[in-house]
Amino acid sequence: MSTEILVNAMPYETRVAIVEHGLVQELYIELPRRLGIVGNIYKGRVARVMPGMQAAFIDIGDERNAFLHAGDVAKMPYVEAGANGDGAPAIQALLTEGETVLVQVLKDPIGTKGARVTTRISIPSRYMVYVPGGSSVGVSTRIEDADERGRLRELVELARPEGGTGGYIVRTAGEGAERDALRADMLYLSRFWAALEIEARDASCPALVHEDLPLPLRIMRDLLDEQVVQLRVDSLEWCERMRHFASLFLPGFAERIAMYEGERPIFDLYGVEDEIERALERRVNLKSGGYLVFDQTEAMTTVDVNTGAYTGNRNSDEAFLKTNLEAAQVIARQLRLRNLGGIIIIDFIDLARPEHRQLVLETLKRELAGDRAHCVVSEVTTLGLVQMTRKRARESLGHVMMQPCAHCDGRGMVKTPESVCFDLYRDLIRLNGQYQANEYLVLATAEVIELLLDEESTNLAELSTTLGRNVRLQVETQYHPGQFDVIPL
Repeated sequence: MSTEILVNAMPYETRVAIVEHGLVQELYIELPRRLGIVGNIYKGRVARVMPGMQAAFIDIGDERNAFLHAGDVAKMPYVEAGANGDGAPAIQALLTEGETVLVQVLKDPIGTKGARVTTRISIPSRYMVYVPGGSSVGVSTRIEDADERGRLRELVELARPEGGTGGYIVRTAGEGAERDALRADMLYLSRFWAALEIEARDASCPALVHEDLPLPLRIMRDLLDEQVVQLRVDSLEWCERMRHFASLFLPGFAERIAMYEGERPIFDLYGVEDEIERALERRVNLKSGGYLVFDQTEAMTTVDVNTGAYTGNRNSDEAFLKTNLEAAQVIARQLRLRNLGGIIIIDFIDLARPEHRQLVLETLKRELAGDRAHCVVSEVTTLGLVQMTRKRARESLGHVMMQPCAHCDGRGMVKTPESVCFDLYRDLIRLNGQYQANEYLVLATAEVIELLLDEESTNLAELSTTLGRNVRLQVETQYHPGQFDVIPL
């Protein structure tokens, strides 16, 4: 699989697109005023312990306290009091209000929720992840070859710095790495952690102790591997920074970083801008004529598969199967593209034959296998739904680029003109009991006023007679659907 990385770096926004076989698979967006904090390390204070939730809220200096679950609390030397690492003790046995604790952000704040944090600190480098509170050596599950896994584990054990502590996890990029490269990584990580411990000890509370790399360098550290044939960047400053970073930490990759100097914007190369616009829409059309509908809520994301205009040339079951198989492929890509996480419910088209349902499920699992985010897919439920989860570490594309509609308060729907008329009638009756007005002026949208003068004219006339007051109508072009005012005169 050949991969190309495109970096569009502007002073107000940095965007990265991951392109595989000419198709955009993932998008990353970082705004200077809304920088993600995943990976950042904070010295925080326990603001509140919640035994009923088996969790604590940590003040890390953000406007919303971070959330720390008991399962994410480890017995670490920098926890000042109350830690107990045996088994899974209650949260009140691990933390007390007011104590300080070093935490790392697992998930960015999303919506009304604060960041999710852990005391199990991990420091990534090119080939490895250092776990200060650990002691064992692990290997990424994406490295499937048993011999290679054994070789890497042995090399890490041999390359451990003398007297060094902590555990190590070999990343996917470490596949094929030699002992010297692994040892260089380990030495860098141990020095980095020693310096961070000193900074954490001397810092006030709450305080940011360590900030993760900016997006372009983070992408290089996490995603640059042998499958990446080229990394193009449209900023000379960032091109130089990335080449310097590669020369220090990614030997052999610096020559793959190219400065893009074309006249067309870099994201026009593979239609990335069009992909972004489509990824913000609810509906995704399928080549077969069917379509998908994505609905993202705070609790979960639902995906509805519809046949649309496609009926097939043979029987309906074959047509439904073809649509479902195409949908499974598109859904896997859209989840990555939109960065949708958490609980995801997929309503495929009902299939009569069990083997067809199993084929759709296997296709979905196969397409999700290339997703860097951890996905778990359940069997088809009795209602014919597929339940799955996808690890969520950062905000979805929609949350980054969109905001709730001011007209419908984020519901995605507005009241019909008829409903607005009925609300307006109720307001007239209510105001008539409060004011001794000579007449009433109604301000509303053109659509509502037109309805009052046409289909609702009889009802309005009867209401005016009942009230004993004249009702004047006036169009307000600046009003949004559903907005109106009744003014006593």
